[in-house]
Amino acid sequence: MLELNIDEVTNDLRTIADFLRWGVSRFNEADLFYGHGSDNAWDEVVNLTLFALHLPGNMDNAIMQTRLTKTEKVAVINLILRRIDERIPAAYLTNLAYFAGLPFYVDERVLVPRSPIGELIDKKFAEQISAEPARILDLCTGSGCIAIACAYAFPEAEVDALDLSDDALDVASLNIHNHELNEQVIPIKSDVFSGVPRGKYDLIVTNPPYVDADDIGDMPDEFHHEPEMGLGCGDDGLDIVRTILAQASEHLSEQGVLICEVGNSMLHVCAEYPEVDFTWIEFEHGGLGVFKLIQQQLLQHKELFEQKAKK
Repeated sequence: MLELNIDEVTNDLRTIADFLRWGVSRFNEADLFYGHGSDNAWDEVVNLTLFALHLPGNMDNAIMQTRLTKTEKVAVINLILRRIDERIPAAYLTNLAYFAGLPFYVDERVLVPRSPIGELIDKKFAEQISAEPARILDLCTGSGCIAIACAYAFPEAEVDALDLSDDALDVASLNIHNHELNEQVIPIKSDVFSGVPRGKYDLIVTNPPYVDADDIGDMPDEFHHEPEMGLGCGDDGLDIVRTILAQASEHLSEQGVLICEVGNSMLHVCAEYPEVDFTWIEFEHGGLGVFKLIQQQLLQHKELFEQKAKK
């Protein structure tokens, strides 16, 4: 726990800029982990400070030299200290995360959105699909960020958002309501494909739990505030991925496409399925471990996928 003289801080620091500098210094001193929406101390301190002061993020820089009241100073200090002492991801402290340029409510019932799939949605999957999808499935939806971002990208598409967690579906439903997409995005409770409605999807997008047992144990403290069922999935992280591969073809149209994120577990995927020609997607803005398979490939290897899923 960081020890400091609160009176000294409140008396000596005066402006927003003072507190930004102080916060960054404290974050660097504390050696925090950044991986939940930002990758550096400055961005996190700015977000937390502006949140504590009820200020938007697109203000003129001149406001940085304005002075704070003692009450405002204490609010900023308390938020900075919670981030340090409790190792809580900043997005949980503000209940706000951005994905594909869109705002989402988040709390510890769901993972903080950070999938590189957001880059694909921004580009409307231009290199992965040949036509606009009429029906989209977001499998393991969590906060609903992928489903909602897909709805913005394809406003004419029907989007189903599936998850096994009632808590996650509550958060997804809130975000669907906040984005006024209740008629387009439908949250559904489902254990993988068990609750999928009838009909075929042109696009299945999924960011399932995929962290292997070794990586779960080595994760920084910040990750342990996230729901474990959204992260780990068996010794090699592929328990749900195996089921997805075995069953996805039954829910895709003839021209349908599966986009699946497996992160660092891509090594396990390649080792488990050396016969399968996965298309591993490259990203301009960072990220790895996202593959594409078309419906014909899933059918071609269905027997293999089903055999592996029974392990």
